[in-house]
Amino acid sequence: MANITKEDILAYLDEATILDLNDLVKAIEEKYGVTAAVAAAAPAAVEEVVDEAPKNVTVVLSAIGDTKVAVIKAVKAITGLGLVDAKKLVDSVPAEIKKDVPADEADNIRKQLVEAGATVEYK
Repeated sequence: MANITKEDILAYLDEATILDLNDLVKAIEEKYGVTAAVAAAAPAAVEEVVDEAPKNVTVVLSAIGDTKVAVIKAVKAITGLGLVDAKKLVDSVPAEIKKDVPADEADNIRKQLVEAGATVEYK
């Protein structure tokens, strides 16, 4: 088994989306035959939290990384901007890439930018 530290797990949790975390909880429940304490103790509270979760988010480019050209290309493809405008947007980090997008679309945008080497946040 690989040596995974607590810091590795916490780093993953910092980067994971709400959907990723939900899938993780379900997988843990199925594999180990347990139930999440919050869900078992207060189903109404869980429903309230789900209702309060943002339906739409703003995707923010928070860091470029080492592959600036790849990030510019990704921003250009995602936003439909021209090359010069995409470069200006990347150069103005932190920069809003897309505002008020559904969580699924935001996850797709995040995936593209992370693959290009960028760091992304949701607001």
